[in-house]
Amino acid sequence: MFSFTGKFVPAAILGATLGFAPQASLAQEFINVLTGGTSGVYYPLGVGLSEIYAENIAGSRTQVQATKASVENLNLLAQGKGELAFALGDSVKFAWEGNAEAGFPKALTNLRAIAAIYPNYIQIVAEASAGATTLEDLRGKTLSVGAPASGTELNARAIFGAAGMSYDDLAKVEYLPYAESAELIKNRQLQATLQSSGLGVAFIKDLSATHEITLVGIPAEVVEKIGAPYIPAVIPAGTYTGQDADVPTAAVGNILVTHEDVSEETAYQMTKLMFENLDRLKASHSAAANIKPETALEGLSIPLHPGAERYYREIGLIQ
Repeated sequence: MFSFTGKFVPAAILGATLGFAPQASLAQEFINVLTGGTSGVYYPLGVGLSEIYAENIAGSRTQVQATKASVENLNLLAQGKGELAFALGDSVKFAWEGNAEAGFPKALTNLRAIAAIYPNYIQIVAEASAGATTLEDLRGKTLSVGAPASGTELNARAIFGAAGMSYDDLAKVEYLPYAESAELIKNRQLQATLQSSGLGVAFIKDLSATHEITLVGIPAEVVEKIGAPYIPAVIPAGTYTGQDADVPTAAVGNILVTHEDVSEETAYQMTKLMFENLDRLKASHSAAANIKPETALEGLSIPLHPGAERYYREIGLIQ
């Protein structure tokens, strides 16, 4: 049922994720963390959380599952095939509403929120020879937009729609995740890719270290046309090798999600331990620097899990 990918997992973490916790003699609590592709941000953060939970939740046995991210994660959660998942805010909203076009044939009303975490930035990367720095420049180009009906692909549709464009304006559309898209660009089989991720994502860093790239800007007026949960944002100069100027783009908040059958105590511990171990989580990926209790309740489109609510009441965020 579950896939365990150890690509980025050092031996110390591997032991934790397999559940060799100090409290293993107690009744076991299984926590499957649903993430995304191994070259994205969800995966290393999921590994970090799984290690923290394995060491601190009595009797826990944790596992990290690499997936196609938001849409798959939410469907797996609703089926009880995971206890915690990373997902984009717009995907969470579509799941709650039962938006079939977005990949949710029925409303997933058993989903519950743990916390709003860091924002995802829509990052459109092009091989320099493609000469693309604007959305208009992408016309007639080959572009990868993430897995079909993934959170990233939903972002791509929204961006193109707001810009008055569609996939028909492209020479070819590929439905591929981060790593595969980067490989095709390296091999000159693809000109650009649109991906949704935290800043400093590994696949763009690696690509920019060996290939000359450009980042395609998304104007604020296009982002504002889409509306919430999209907000105008900036990829700061120097985020990637050769990027000498700020690049305007769109950001969408990420949410940690669970489901109603996860116990109140487990959801409480998952929430509390994340915020009490943020420094450690930052070592997994720099995107964790944007995870803060103060913003944990912003932009949530589904109810909080009672366990998470208990934690926020405890620290005074909910009266």
